[in-house]
Amino acid sequence: MDRPEAMGPILIVEDDRNIASLVATYLEREGFNTIVAHDGEQGLQLARRHQPMFVVLDLMLPKVDGWAVCRQLRSYSDVPILMLTARGEEVDRVLGFALSADDYVVKPFSPRELVERVKAILRRTRSAGHPSRLPLVHENLVLDPDRQQVTLDGQPVELTPSEYRLLHILMTSRGRVFTRQQLLNHLQDRGQVVVERVIDVHVGKLRRKIEADASRPRFILTVRGTGYRFADPT
Repeated sequence: MDRPEAMGPILIVEDDRNIASLVATYLEREGFNTIVAHDGEQGLQLARRHQPMFVVLDLMLPKVDGWAVCRQLRSYSDVPILMLTARGEEVDRVLGFALSADDYVVKPFSPRELVERVKAILRRTRSAGHPSRLPLVHENLVLDPDRQQVTLDGQPVELTPSEYRLLHILMTSRGRVFTRQQLLNHLQDRGQVVVERVIDVHVGKLRRKIEADASRPRFILTVRGTGYRFADPT
């Protein structure tokens, strides 16, 4: 399938931090951008904020359980949902599908198999056509994923494909800190060897195009010793 740089992130809602990290790692190796929530309430908040392209959803969650999260998501979105659970009873599977989940995986599971299921579901939904995605807006900066266009104060900003991809990754996970290697994994083609400092070059050029003062950025922020993050949502 095509690399997903022009789409929203995959939202992982899983209270077990080790499992959530493992799933995120395997998805990011395939070029997907991910955001993680550790309870159902946070998952719903992130889904509203980031408009994910896909949701990996644990059923047994604190605060709001996975069934309730799925029900609320389905009230306004047809985003593909893959459910995770430690239980394998038929009643759970039936209830999950009754809530219009797209697939169901019982723990323990192979992370490679999970990634392949995600990709298969995305192939099916994309072949059927996917709904328009909402623009990402931060103050006077707007990124429209359907048009693959960026505007600043209403004026188009000319970006290279790598610059656009980098900005999209950062804006879809505003506030999240990305290491240079994580960003590089999203930008490089498979098999291509690229040094991490290439990210610094892209960020420098991108800042000169979107920041009022590139030496004092307010959109793309440096996290010393780690990498970069986009400014927190306003």
